[in-house]
Amino acid sequence: MRYSGDWMVLADDRILEYIRENESGRPTAMANSGVVRYSRQYIHQRCKKLVEYGLLQHLGNGVYIITDRGERYLDGEIDTSEDAPDEVESHADDGPSASGNHEQV
Repeated sequence: MRYSGDWMVLADDRILEYIRENESGRPTAMANSGVVRYSRQYIHQRCKKLVEYGLLQHLGNGVYIITDRGERYLDGEIDTSEDAPDEVESHADDGPSASGNHEQV
């Protein structure tokens, strides 16, 4: 079971799943795949949000990869419901942490 924060939307799970399966992804490729059924612009916007919360890493040139934290979210090991972007960045050296209320996607 995955525990997502109020900041997350259904597209986020699809994006993370696509990138995990393909090892990396670009918004255009995701939109054209038929797996992530959203516009390239919307996927790009969500990827930036996922980077902000530490679930994706932007490598440049529109290429994104999933982080260990993103993998752990997909595996249901962490709860993103109480995350704040600045908290994620401040814990980057300590590794991901899980806490808080549980909301199912």
